[in-house]
Amino acid sequence: MTTAERPITRPTLTSLRQARELFLRGHRLPDGVPEDVVAAWKRARFFGVRHDVRESAPAVSPPESPLLAAARPVLERIAPTLGGGQSTLLLTDDRPRVLWATGSIPAHLHHDLSEQAVGHNSAALALHTRRRAEVHGPEHFLDLWQDISAVSVPVRSPETGQPLGTVTVSSGLCAECGPHPGAPLAEAAATAVEAELLARSRTVERVLLDAYLRAAGEHGRAVVALDGRNRLVSETAGRWLSPEELAALERRAVAMMRAGTQTPVRLPEGPGRAATLIPVHRLGSVVGAVAVLEPVEPVERTPVASMPRTGVGLAGRSVPWRHAVGRALELAGSAEPLLLVGERGTGKTSLARELASDPLITDAAESELGPELDALLNGRPLLIRHAERLTPSDTATLNSLLDTRPGVPLLATYTPGATPGPCLQRLLDTLAARSVTLPALRERPDDIRVLLTALSPGPPPGQPPLTWTLDALRALEQHPWPGNVTELAHLVRALAEHRRATGPVRRTELPDPVREGPAPRPLTPMERAERTAILEALRLHGGNKARAAMALGIGRATLYRKLRGYRG
Repeated sequence: MTTAERPITRPTLTSLRQARELFLRGHRLPDGVPEDVVAAWKRARFFGVRHDVRESAPAVSPPESPLLAAARPVLERIAPTLGGGQSTLLLTDDRPRVLWATGSIPAHLHHDLSEQAVGHNSAALALHTRRRAEVHGPEHFLDLWQDISAVSVPVRSPETGQPLGTVTVSSGLCAECGPHPGAPLAEAAATAVEAELLARSRTVERVLLDAYLRAAGEHGRAVVALDGRNRLVSETAGRWLSPEELAALERRAVAMMRAGTQTPVRLPEGPGRAATLIPVHRLGSVVGAVAVLEPVEPVERTPVASMPRTGVGLAGRSVPWRHAVGRALELAGSAEPLLLVGERGTGKTSLARELASDPLITDAAESELGPELDALLNGRPLLIRHAERLTPSDTATLNSLLDTRPGVPLLATYTPGATPGPCLQRLLDTLAARSVTLPALRERPDDIRVLLTALSPGPPPGQPPLTWTLDALRALEQHPWPGNVTELAHLVRALAEHRRATGPVRRTELPDPVREGPAPRPLTPMERAERTAILEALRLHGGNKARAAMALGIGRATLYRKLRGYRG
C-alpha cells in the first residue's frame, strides 16, 4: 500500500510513469509494479474516472461542521510555516471533500477527492488505511497530478477514534518517491486539530453537565441529558426508562440539535408520566437536550424499581434474564429447594438473596455444614454457596435430608466445572427439577446499562453520578466478560474510587481488554502475551503508537502489523 511506511524497494518514478501509460493503453504491465498501485488504477477505471479530465466540479461552500470550526483557527496559525513554492495545505472531511485550503492553490484543484471522482490520492488512501499516506506523481490516475506529490494524515474523533477527515500537504513532485517533506507539517497539524476538537468536546460536555445538574435539582428527579454521544441519566430516570425509551429520547434530542430548536418541546405522554425536552445552548447553537420526566399519576413501582441502588439481584431487562428471574421467582413461591446454576459471577448469590427472606448463608468453599442444618430443619431458609465444593460427607447428609424432608427451604448455587462425583451428581439430580440456569453476561449485553446504574455507588454530595459516553457503553457491551457481573462490578468500583477525570467515562479510561475489544479469533499463548504487552505499552504512552513501538523495541510498522493480525 502506498503510505508513509513504504517498502525500501520501490520502482522509480520513470518506470511507474511508463507502467501507467501501458495501463491506460490496455497493454500488459511489466513485473515489479506495486499491486496496490495497479489496484488503485483499476478502481478508477471501474468508477469511470477519466484520466484526462481537466475541469473540477464547481466549488461549493464547505458545510459548516465541528471539524472545520475546530481546524480553521489551528490551520490558519500553521499556514505561514508552509513557505513558498508549490505547496498547498488542505483540510478534507471523511468523504473526502475539501473544506479549507491555503498556499499555492492550483487552478485544477478538485474539491471532491473521493476515488469515485478523481481516482487514487493520498486523502482517500489515508481515510481507508487510517494512517499517514503518501501518493507521488504517476501513482495518481489523473494526468493533471503527474507532477504532484501529496501526504495526508487522518484527523480522528476524540470520542470514537474514527477518522473525521484529513490534513493534506501537496507539493511539486518529490524525487523518486522519497518521504514527503511536508509529512512533519501534516502530522503536527493533525495532532493540533485533534487537541482542539478534544478541548471543544470537553467544553460542550461541561455545558451539558451543568444543564443536567440544574435540571436534576433536588435528589430524586427523573432527568436525562443527551447530545448524541453522552448520556447523563439520574437514578430515578434509570428506573423509569427502558433502553428502548432512552434510545427514543436520544433520537428526539439529536433531531432537536439538527433542527436548532430553541424552545422546549412537550413529548407524548408515556405510561404514567410526561416528558419535556429542553434544548441546551452554547454560543447560539443547540448542543444537547435535557429531558425532564414527571409522573402524571401515581407510578406503581415494581420490585425491580424499588430495589436499593446497590441491589443487582433482579437488575436487568433482557429477555434471557427476565425469563430466568421469572422462573426463579415462580419456584421460590413455594418453600422447597431451589438450585441456581451459572458461570462464576453471573449473580447467583445476589439473586438468591432477593428470593429468600433473611436466609442463613454458608459457603461450602470455606467451611463444612454445621448448625446451619438445624436452622434449616426449623424452617429458616439456608443458602449454600458453591455447592460444587461440598465435602462428600456434607453432600451425603443433604441427600439423606432431602430424602426425608423434600420441602425444606434450601437454596444452593452451583458453578459447573469438573465432572461431579456420584454423590454430588445425585444431589444435583434431586434438585434438577427445581433449578434455574442464569445466562452469562455476554448473553445479555442489553443489561449492561441497567447494571451500570445498579452497580454505581451514590456520588458524594454535590457531585454528578457516574455516567458513560456512548463509545464506552459500546465497548462494555461488546466485551465478553469472562468474570460476568462480578467483573463488571469491580470495574465500576475501581472507576468510582480512583477516577480523576470529570464528565462521562470515556472509552480510553476503560481497561485495555475492554477498550480494544475481544480478539475476533482464538490467539496462541504467544500472541496473547504479545497483545497484552502491546496494549500495556499503548496505555502507558497514551495511545501513541510510535512511542509504544519504541518502548517495545520494535518498528512502528511491526506494531501496526501485529495489531492488524490480532484483529483477524
